[in-house]
Amino acid sequence: MTDQVAQGAKGAQLTKGAQLTKDAMYGAVAPDDFESMLQLDRYGARSTAFDKIISATHDHFWDPLDKKYIDFDEPFDMENVAMMPEEQSPILRLPYVAKTLSDPKERIRFINHMQLWNFSSILHGEQGALNLSASLCHVLYDQGAQEYAANQTREEARHVTAFAKYVKSRWGRPVPCGAALKALLVEIIEAPEVYKKIIGMQMLVEGLAMGAFANGFRYNRDPVAKRLFQLVMTDEAFHHKFGKIWADRTVPHLSESERNLVEDWAAHCAQGLLFNNGSPQQQAVIYGEFGLDPERVIADIMARRAARDPNRKMKGETNVFRVLIKTLLNAGLITDRTRGFYAAYVDMDELHAEGDRTVGDDIAEDGIKFLQAINFKDRDAVAIAAE
Repeated sequence: MTDQVAQGAKGAQLTKGAQLTKDAMYGAVAPDDFESMLQLDRYGARSTAFDKIISATHDHFWDPLDKKYIDFDEPFDMENVAMMPEEQSPILRLPYVAKTLSDPKERIRFINHMQLWNFSSILHGEQGALNLSASLCHVLYDQGAQEYAANQTREEARHVTAFAKYVKSRWGRPVPCGAALKALLVEIIEAPEVYKKIIGMQMLVEGLAMGAFANGFRYNRDPVAKRLFQLVMTDEAFHHKFGKIWADRTVPHLSESERNLVEDWAAHCAQGLLFNNGSPQQQAVIYGEFGLDPERVIADIMARRAARDPNRKMKGETNVFRVLIKTLLNAGLITDRTRGFYAAYVDMDELHAEGDRTVGDDIAEDGIKFLQAINFKDRDAVAIAAE
């Protein structure tokens, strides 16, 4: 492969410099340049960096259509039981909202409807991850990297199936993708640069998802939701590693201008995700469905934020944005240049002192043990039969 990493039969495309390719295994061709994939030397060169992740697929296999893994027909009393504790819904503590939604059943309905918005966002995010992984199959030149991307595509497909089935079982139909999340997903998926795809999806969106899943696993009262979160996390932990390998092999070798480019892109994506989950304007339609004046709710939320201690930081190991920012910090994508942006949300010194491990790692490991007990319980019998 030449220095024009993305150049082939279709003509000049992105150069290696534009792709920020620092390791050959992340080299890419243009998505319409299949002819480059037929180069004979390519078949004899395959990175082994992803072999352990690919081989581990058997350890965390699960099927959303098989009830021995998860049963979406298990009932949950949506009318009388709130999926999440009220303390996880701070909007209910606003005086105007608390007064309007004084009926306990209305408060339960509100909490569960907000969960529909959250699960729908997750579903749309998983669809984005599916499309992005598939797009990487078309452009990654190295066989090992391409096989990994194909593997992730399969796993993201089962996530879409699983979350679609869960939403259908509890609410019937998802709600539309939020404008901010939709715009970011489109931008990441359509980006021609591999580094933008990996940072945007493998690190940021996946990092946010790991935080959301860990939070849901800890607090959601629906046993089916808890199982779903854990199953998905067994896959996402490995997807996250793909991005971490890229960071370890790329970030230390970036020039100052390249590093600035990467940091700016990471901050841009993080800001989009923060806005999607933290913007009350995007949830205005929900307020109206419960007899609330959206403008008044939004005004009260903004007033409460203005009255907060400016030094107040996000706390809790399952806080979704805290997990997201920790992902970037551990990947070396936050320096003094961009530290101030993230420091507005979290205590960066505290985050750094915690090390690499996150609460999601423990949940995923327990989930893999659960899957191994199912997948390998007949291993000896299978081996005998094979002989």
